[in-house]
Amino acid sequence: MIMRAVVHHEYGPPEVLSVADVPKPEPGPDEVLVEVHAAGLNRTDTGFRVGTPIIVRYFSGLRSPKQSILGTEVAGVVTAVGSNVTKFAVGDRVFGAHANKFGTHAEYVCMKETAPLAKMPDNMSFVEGAGVSDGMILAINYTRRVNLGPSHRILIYGSSGAIGTAAVQLAKQAGAHVTAVCSTKNLDLMRTLGADEVIDYTTTDFMNAGKTYDFVFDAVSKLSYWKARRLLVDGGAYLCTDLGFMWQNPVLAIGTKWLPVRKLQFPIPPYRQADVELLAKLFESGEYRAVIDRTYPLEDVVEATKYVESEQKTGNVVLIVRPD
Repeated sequence: MIMRAVVHHEYGPPEVLSVADVPKPEPGPDEVLVEVHAAGLNRTDTGFRVGTPIIVRYFSGLRSPKQSILGTEVAGVVTAVGSNVTKFAVGDRVFGAHANKFGTHAEYVCMKETAPLAKMPDNMSFVEGAGVSDGMILAINYTRRVNLGPSHRILIYGSSGAIGTAAVQLAKQAGAHVTAVCSTKNLDLMRTLGADEVIDYTTTDFMNAGKTYDFVFDAVSKLSYWKARRLLVDGGAYLCTDLGFMWQNPVLAIGTKWLPVRKLQFPIPPYRQADVELLAKLFESGEYRAVIDRTYPLEDVVEATKYVESEQKTGNVVLIVRPD
């Protein structure tokens, strides 16, 4: 049997993506087959499509992509289960992240029973489920790493993106004082997500405002350790989400580990099922919300990708695989 999927067989611009018929996967003994209704499109997908930074190709293929179907976030319905699967059943509405495996930009995807996958709460739509897990998983790994709590002040730069909107909500749940930095159009959104202070970087020079923080969370990797350290109290930490120029962030994370002041934190996040299950509970109780900017039909994946790469999106972009 065949299915529709977004494929790419070479690295390059968004135009290397196309919708094609490919073989439908079959679940192994410990896998579930998910009928995809919606799938997230994020900067991980765009990075692996381009093959940059070059270290990406260690995982994705040196000259051409090993995995022709991208997509890390998914929401859909379980349509088949392997013989050893006990946690999920046919008919379950599920959502989650297929990090490092990809394949969600398709009508079907197989995932391990133990993958970052959970049953969707009744109040979650497929669009919300497809655009909520990756940013949350990345953000919660940082807040846990520094034991963020009520005594802390945190500045979140790039607070309107997928990771940033998650970080604002998680930081508030931890009881921290949150300062969100974003553009003018997203100021009200940051307030509704719980930010205590909101700074418009287009009109305010927050770098020279004279305020300091326990943590600076750079959710879009536009600052640097050398800039952010000016905003940190002694013992504070700069939390970054990308490798940085010449891969400096992992190096600085090691180099500043033993310093008594102004460390750099660059944790490699584990993608755990427990985090998606936690997210389901938070969403169900109204303590967490998905921020969806735009949705596109699967066939408009090139246009959707260009929008993601424009760096103008707010929250998440979602591909509609099966209109409901």
